[in-house]
Amino acid sequence: MSDLSLAAPAGVDPAMLDRLGEVAVKVGLRLAEGQDLVMTAPIAALPLVRRITEHAYKAGAGLVTTFFADEETALARYRYGADASFDRASGWLYEGMAKAFAGNAARLAIAGDNPMLLADQDPAKVARANRANSTAYKPALERIVGFDINWTIVSYPNPSWAKVVFPGEPEEVAVRKLAEAIFAASRVDQADPVAAWREHNARLHARRDWLNEHHFAALHFSGPGTDLTVGLGDGHFWQGGASTAKNGIECNPNIPSEEVFTTPHAAKVDGVVRSTKPLSHQGTLIQDIEVRFEGGRAVSVRAAKGEEVLTKVMDTDEGARRLGEVALVPNSSPISQSGLLFYNTLFDENAASHIALGQCYAKCFIDGGKLTPEEVAARGGNQSLIHIDWMIGSGEIDIDGIRADGGRVPVMRRGEWA
Repeated sequence: MSDLSLAAPAGVDPAMLDRLGEVAVKVGLRLAEGQDLVMTAPIAALPLVRRITEHAYKAGAGLVTTFFADEETALARYRYGADASFDRASGWLYEGMAKAFAGNAARLAIAGDNPMLLADQDPAKVARANRANSTAYKPALERIVGFDINWTIVSYPNPSWAKVVFPGEPEEVAVRKLAEAIFAASRVDQADPVAAWREHNARLHARRDWLNEHHFAALHFSGPGTDLTVGLGDGHFWQGGASTAKNGIECNPNIPSEEVFTTPHAAKVDGVVRSTKPLSHQGTLIQDIEVRFEGGRAVSVRAAKGEEVLTKVMDTDEGARRLGEVALVPNSSPISQSGLLFYNTLFDENAASHIALGQCYAKCFIDGGKLTPEEVAARGGNQSLIHIDWMIGSGEIDIDGIRADGGRVPVMRRGEWA
């Protein structure tokens, strides 16, 4: 490729961007020889797409296919689209993706859309479009959440995103600051990023193994506004860092990642919980969330801002009011210590312990790769069209592991591993 085709935008270090492309392929995906790759990206992320594509082919990829999204064309639908169009989605496209994944194609998503893009649009239309899209995407998503294939997510410092994170800064300055934050969180600013990820994975695996050795029946979260018991799925299994997909390839699904996580029991979550950071969802910043769970179901939902949007999301289907994930992240994580709100779940969830409403991960069960959806549900795994993480950890939150006999073991104290 020519230097021009690989040009990075002003404020973005081209060497760091190339390293991110290399890490996406060698750490995030670990592409197998001859394996196809399906990639999705904002059109603004073309410089990173080109670098990932180059590294993928150097690694022996079969065919790399990229689907782009554009913010202005997305807005055009809301400005001029017929009302009936918001109940439709491009099912044919997702069916094609599902077929590609069934044929062992890897999946890579580049995040970086303007998180406030739909802030001024009709929330009802946004909710309808999301529901239609989630329904159409389900055949492909099942291959991903089932961990049938190796997949990963990385991020690009899209100018529209940068201006949300760093309001008031000139665009070039905002892009530079966001790029530097992405590079640091993704460990590509280190001398040997691949080795750095190897060491980081080892630390996450040590935490994962400790939790799995204890076989906790539940976790108890306590702190300001929070007194929550999260029962864990029968035969649950903690994950964190690099994991092996059903196709035998070990990959890092999220870059960055600071979490260890597992599947709660959909019917065994009780108590109250308060969010510790805002949740950015489809153009709405949802703040000060307070939820009461009874028998696994969210029966009371409040938010100081964005409550209507959150309620609509939780009414997507029956599983949307139940938990599909619980994740532990120390308050000292690099993303937390940055002090930034990224308005992007990939980053913000790695700043604090969190829970997720909706779909569970089947891989978070012992022998999860061999279980049918019915067997996952029988073990307490939740099913839903959504999966939305929100942060409940901080330097004021304590977490205890509860054994089957009722005994307690300190897991975290004041947001740090005990």
